[in-house]
Amino acid sequence: MPTARQRHMITETEQLSRALEEAATIWPEYRNKRAELLRQIIDQGSEVVHSLAEKKIQKRLKAIEKISGAYTDIWPDNWREESRQEWPA
Repeated sequence: MPTARQRHMITETEQLSRALEEAATIWPEYRNKRAELLRQIIDQGSEVVHSLAEKKIQKRLKAIEKISGAYTDIWPDNWREESRQEWPA
């Protein structure tokens, strides 16, 4: 079927074979359509990947929030003026 989308070739490993066989028990209507079973696995897996990515983002945001404002006293209020005084004009 013509398409402008990228195509991918994948070798069926033992792990993938097992996943396809298990997927056939979930989606028996695709038992003899391994490409469709693979699409179903990828669809389900993409939801998991999205969830993991969201959890990672939330973890990073919490870490940023935790240290936010923790280093406000490192530079004096007039740091820019002090820095400029160190250099000749």
